[in-house]
Amino acid sequence: MRVDRCDWSGFKVYPSRGKVYVRGDSKTFRFSGSKTESLFLQRKNPRKIAWTQVYRRMHKKGITEEVAKKRSRKNVKVQRGVVGADLASIMAKRTAKPEVRAAARQAAITKAKTQKREKETAKKANRPQGGANVPKVSKQAAKGGKGGR
Repeated sequence: MRVDRCDWSGFKVYPSRGKVYVRGDSKTFRFSGSKTESLFLQRKNPRKIAWTQVYRRMHKKGITEEVAKKRSRKNVKVQRGVVGADLASIMAKRTAKPEVRAAARQAAITKAKTQKREKETAKKANRPQGGANVPKVSKQAAKGGKGGR
């Protein structure tokens, strides 16, 4: 016994059941009944009609064999060094105690302050001494405008 499939809904069509529709280009369509034939002729999409096999397959309805969930692969974290530091130095900094970290931070701050102070003193030493008796001239006056007259 040959069992066909409905071309629109996907249901089984047993012998002597259903309807066969032949289009103008001689293509035949087998339907389970007049309801599916009518919906086919109305150009309804079987994927949007809830009772069709195509809809059920698309929306994963009635699949009882596949009860076990798919296993998802977990990401494995790998620690690597970055451009400025290798992994050993990063781990050493991470495992350092808070007191040690605070002391290193304080030392870095004092070093930066002393460097800044030295830079400022060098700047003052390089400044010309006759800067006090030079009259101040605005930018426009320097360009020839009437700002400084």
